[in-house]
Amino acid sequence: MPFRRTHNSDALTVKGLLMRVQPVHSCVMIKVIPKCYLVQPSDHCAHSKLMLLDVVRLMESSECLQGHLNSPAEVTRPCLCSVSRLGLDFSQNPQMLTGAWTEYSNFPENYLKGCKWAPDGSCILTNSADNVLRVYNLPPEIYSYNWDLLPEMSPVLRMAEGDTIYDYCWYPKMNSLEPDTCFLASSSRDNPVHVWDAFYGEVRASFRPYNHLDELTAAHSLCFSPDGAQLYCGFDKTVRVFYTERPGRDCEERPTVVKKQGQSGIISCFGFSPCQSVYACGSYSRCAGLYSCQDGTLLALLPTRHHGGLTHLLFSPDGNYLYTGGRKDPEILCWDLREPGKVVFSLKRNVATNQRIYFDLDQSGRYLLSGDTEGVVSVWDTHTAPPDGNEELLQPQLRFQAYWDCTNGISIHPFMPLLATSSGQRQFPWPGDSEGDSASDTEGGGAVMSQQEVRQDNALTLWWAGPLGPAAEENRDHNTAAAEET
Repeated sequence: MPFRRTHNSDALTVKGLLMRVQPVHSCVMIKVIPKCYLVQPSDHCAHSKLMLLDVVRLMESSECLQGHLNSPAEVTRPCLCSVSRLGLDFSQNPQMLTGAWTEYSNFPENYLKGCKWAPDGSCILTNSADNVLRVYNLPPEIYSYNWDLLPEMSPVLRMAEGDTIYDYCWYPKMNSLEPDTCFLASSSRDNPVHVWDAFYGEVRASFRPYNHLDELTAAHSLCFSPDGAQLYCGFDKTVRVFYTERPGRDCEERPTVVKKQGQSGIISCFGFSPCQSVYACGSYSRCAGLYSCQDGTLLALLPTRHHGGLTHLLFSPDGNYLYTGGRKDPEILCWDLREPGKVVFSLKRNVATNQRIYFDLDQSGRYLLSGDTEGVVSVWDTHTAPPDGNEELLQPQLRFQAYWDCTNGISIHPFMPLLATSSGQRQFPWPGDSEGDSASDTEGGGAVMSQQEVRQDNALTLWWAGPLGPAAEENRDHNTAAAEET
C-alpha cells in the first residue's frame, strides 16, 4: 500500500513540495529487533537509505504497520537485547565504534562545525568548513557486537551551501518512514533559509528574510517549533517567525528590544521548553531571554553572567531548568526558571576560542555532555547537584580524550546509548611562519611550527556509551591482558 497523500490546492506547502516529488516507497524487507525496526527502501530510491524508527507507537496499531508493507516481512532475531532497554553507562569510557575521516581530508582545514542526530535516530547531520551539509546513515552493523567489522562511514548526501553556514536544524517530526517529513533547514551568509530534502539532497523551499531596505539578509540562527509549524530565525535584536506551510518572504517580526529595553545583540541560538509554551533566545550580548510562543512577549531576561556571547542553550526535559553556554566562556550555567535569575550550578569546560562548542542532554535530563577546545569530552551527572540549590561547581563524573583537536559537536542518540562527536578548528601558524623569516629562524636555532606541522583532527566519530556485549567484553579483556604483558 503506498503512503497516504494529501493535496492542498490553496497553499503551496513545504509538505506538499516534498510529497509531489517522492516516489512510492515499497518496503522490501524489515528486520525486526525488539522494539526497533530496520527498514531498507527498494532500489529505485535515490540512495539506499537506512531508516530507523522507534516503533513503540507502530506496535500500538497493526493496521499502521501493515500500511507500510507490500510483502511478507523477513524476521530475524539477533543475539542482542532490546536496544530500547539499554541505557547510558558512564562507569567507563565510551568505546569508539567508527567514524568519518577521509571525507574531511580532501579540503584544506576542512574542520567540522557540529553534528546532530535526526529526531528518529536513523542518520546524523554534520556541518563543516567547506560549507557542505552531510548526512550519514547509522551503520546497520551497530546492532551486532562484531564492531571490528564496522567500516569507515561515508555520507549518503552532500548539500552544498553558497557561503558560510550559520546554523542548521532537523524538522522535529522527521520520520524516515514518511518521506514528506524528511527535511532540514539551513542558513548561510547572504542566502535565504533553505529547506533541504533529506532523501535526495535538493532544495525544496526557501524562506527569504528582508531588512528595512528590502535587502535579503541571512539568519544567524534558526529552530523549528516543537510541532514543526513554525521556523524561528534570529537576527540583530529581532526574531522572525516563518510558517512552514507558506514558503516565501511573509513572516511575523518580533523585536527583542522595545523602547530601548529588552534583549539586545544578535540572536545566536534558540531553545523551546518541552512543557510550556515558552522559548528561550540567546544573544551575543551575553544574556538569555524567555519569550511567549503566542506573541513573542518577553517574560524574563536572565542576568548577564557569561563572559562571552551565548552560542548554545537547552531546556531540561521537565522545563524547570535552562542550560546556557557561550564562546570564550569557561562554564555552562544551569538556571532555575522557577526562580528566574538563580543559577543552580555551573559546569567547567575549556572554551578558548569563539567557536561554537555544543553540549547535549540525554532524554532523562540526567547526563549533560560537552566537548572543549582541548578535545576532551566531559560527562556531568546533574542528579548529583546539591539539593539545597546553593550555586556550586559541579564536578564531571567522567572525562575522556576524544580527539587531539577541538571537540566542537556532541549529540546523544534519541533512544540508543550512542554518542556522535565532531572535531576540528581553524589552525593558525605560529608567528614568524613565512619564507622571509625562515632563514633568520634557522640561523638563530629557533624552531617554528609550519602550517603543515599543525596537528589537525577533523572527524565525525560514533561512540558506544552503553553496556558492552559478550564479544566486546572479551575483546576488551584480551586487549587489557596484552597491554599488561607488554
